[in-house]
Amino acid sequence: MALQNKYLADLLEKVKQRNQGEPEFIQAVTEVFVSLEPVAEKRPDLVEAGVFERIVEPERQIIFRVPWVDDNGKTQVNRGFRVEFNSAIGPYKGGLRLHPSVYLGIIKFLGFEQIFKNSLTTLPMGGGKGGSDFNPKGKSDAEVMRFCQSFMTELSKHIGPDTDVPAGDIGTGAREIGYMFGQYKRLRNEFTGVLTGKGLTFGGSLARTEATGYGVCYFTDELLKANGKSFEGQTVVISGSGNVAIYATQKATELGAKVVALSDSNGYIYDENGIDLELVKQLKEVERKRIKEYVNVHPEAKYTEGCSGIWTIPCDIALPCATQNEIDEASAKTLAENGCYAVIEGANMPSTPEAIEVYFANNMLFGPAKAANAGGVAVSGLEMSQNSERLSWTFEDVDNRLHNIMKEIFKSCDEAAKEYGMEGNYMAGANIAGFLKVAEAMKAQGCV
Repeated sequence: MALQNKYLADLLEKVKQRNQGEPEFIQAVTEVFVSLEPVAEKRPDLVEAGVFERIVEPERQIIFRVPWVDDNGKTQVNRGFRVEFNSAIGPYKGGLRLHPSVYLGIIKFLGFEQIFKNSLTTLPMGGGKGGSDFNPKGKSDAEVMRFCQSFMTELSKHIGPDTDVPAGDIGTGAREIGYMFGQYKRLRNEFTGVLTGKGLTFGGSLARTEATGYGVCYFTDELLKANGKSFEGQTVVISGSGNVAIYATQKATELGAKVVALSDSNGYIYDENGIDLELVKQLKEVERKRIKEYVNVHPEAKYTEGCSGIWTIPCDIALPCATQNEIDEASAKTLAENGCYAVIEGANMPSTPEAIEVYFANNMLFGPAKAANAGGVAVSGLEMSQNSERLSWTFEDVDNRLHNIMKEIFKSCDEAAKEYGMEGNYMAGANIAGFLKVAEAMKAQGCV
């Protein structure tokens, strides 16, 4: 991904110097800059206004201590983050990731991606992200509650329904959001839509749990139809086994595909008869067990230790829905050799730059995360609307709105790619379409 435009190449070098030790953030900026080269050439007014320099620098970065007491009465200390990246088109919006791998560079990469993803949804939301290196796995409900209350005690000083509206992400589900919302309400003495992904009894939206997985499939369906294909009769491999993977499996199956594999951080299962989704839901959502337990009920299926091997399973369509950089160059080549013709990203940046080059070299259809997995934040935006109006929409209403949003996202990517001479390059289309809306707003608001 070598940059030809000198202005963007020089700016990327500055970004690398200012953000050393943050490879994920640099990777995300590089990918976007490669797509934006024709924009920099065609729109010198945006260069003159300093939009490119400003969009790679967060408006605000907050790091704080999170002390909490475990069940043995011992004080533990974690580090909390919130990066409020860009508010040009609306309040900051983005999830809270609770995982041991979290550090500033991860949060900045996610927040940067969120700018363009939120822009593509057509909803008025800026980009932000947050989280902590706290690991909720293996913790009691009481320990998770004490951590969440301590985390929100500090975070509450920086967020609000018209300022910054966090949501869930890896490690932050309904339980964690509930504890955080309760603490925010207690501290601020107000009941507002400051968090999304809430429970249905206190302002949550129907279809939010399903949104990202459904959205990935709605986007994929549009992409396939535009290229003379469909889900019908296709074999699909999906990584992960959280909300995104589970509901992508459900929707892909409804659209006529057969999903044959899922994974977690320990390994993956392969069931050539098609995944038993109800069993996976029971294991992961109710019992919180590892995916390997699947073979105890379905001994004809195969469990394999290690995650990356899932991409050796022959398939027509791959939906990576686990974590960043899970498909490297070797895995991408294996997918291509085994006949996979489409990779659509359900996780955030699950393909390395080298993997993406393999997709293009083999004429594979590629749907980038910032477009394909925008369904979750889209329904979060719809939850914000319902909270503001003190209304609750039906599942069908929210799902229809989500479907239409994902159709519009694909249309925007497709049209932007064509306009800038890169037809079929949906990665470039997503970056360009998402960038231009934010860039115009930044230019109009002056040097802020």
